[in-house]
Amino acid sequence: MVPERKLTVVQVLPALESGGVERGTLEVGRCLVEHGHRSIVVSAGGRLVEQLQREGSEHVAWEIGRKSLWTLRLIPRLRRFLRENQVDILHVRSRLPAWIAYLAWRGMDPRTRPHFVTTVHGPYSVNAYSAVMAKGERVIVISEMIRDYVLRNYPGTDPAKLHLIYRGVSPDEFPYGYRPSDEWLDHWYRDFPQTRGKRLITLPARITRWKGQEDFIELLARIKDALPDVHGLIVGETKPGKESFLDELKARAAALGVADRITFAGHRSDLREVMAISNIVLSLSREPEAFGRVSLEALSLGIPVIGYDHGGVGEQLRAILPAGGVVPGDIGTLAERVRAWLDSPPQVPAGHAYTLQNMQAATLSIYRQLADRAGDHEH
Repeated sequence: MVPERKLTVVQVLPALESGGVERGTLEVGRCLVEHGHRSIVVSAGGRLVEQLQREGSEHVAWEIGRKSLWTLRLIPRLRRFLRENQVDILHVRSRLPAWIAYLAWRGMDPRTRPHFVTTVHGPYSVNAYSAVMAKGERVIVISEMIRDYVLRNYPGTDPAKLHLIYRGVSPDEFPYGYRPSDEWLDHWYRDFPQTRGKRLITLPARITRWKGQEDFIELLARIKDALPDVHGLIVGETKPGKESFLDELKARAAALGVADRITFAGHRSDLREVMAISNIVLSLSREPEAFGRVSLEALSLGIPVIGYDHGGVGEQLRAILPAGGVVPGDIGTLAERVRAWLDSPPQVPAGHAYTLQNMQAATLSIYRQLADRAGDHEH
């Protein structure tokens, strides 16, 4: 048996602060290291760098996502870096860094340069600037919705080079049937005594107009008389500049008589625990989510999810819990479904295909296929 060739993979993104793109970068880096490959990440840095390095990846601190002409100076520098480090795979996940990487890569010898991979993480505005995300030799799309977006808006793209790899959740991190500790529960009820003894319906979403908080408040108003023991939780940060929308939501809740039935919990780093004590988790984004990791996390815990049936969340529900899908904006059906499920909760299947391990294995498989295609030439 021929021993597996060790790869050097460079992932490029603007920064490593927080978010789904960043988390995916760390997850792929960890998988590479575990399989004996060399993992390098180029970014401006951030709070996740420490974890990245602890898990065995290297970090190169360049402001490759900075919108400035200065950033163009990184093109020859990156080209030299790729050559000196004999990089096999160059994987980009964001538009500006992708242009820097693409221009550096295009100027290299096609026989010895790395292979160029892109991941389309969202439905970017359609223009020449975004088109770079479809220029990979392999283009990873994170949902059927994103595959359709690429084929519809960049019709020159060869469908054969698109690879659907859903994001994944670790069953170790989000175990089925998980219950928070007594200590956590004591803290929670001390901070939020209004939730004790209540049936909780939770909307995890940052405070922004398209995430569906208005529909959530309307839902609570429709069920408040029939279900007096139900309490609503909105869990998510209010970014600077969005405070007036938060005030608007609170005023709407007061006007509909549900101000005492709803808690704005703000940003929580213990969302797993909050979802685990919830009876139902909702996804009410008015615009389709590219993937929607949080709803998948809730389903992985065994918590029923009701969501608007579009985008990545619709795809997850059709695969795992089809009865959870509701036509976007249909608050009447949403209210009926919530009432029915509070009385008789559906059984969420244990186990699904959207695992972190599947995502990592599929990504590594693409890297290996490309590297093998190059033959055994030395960079």
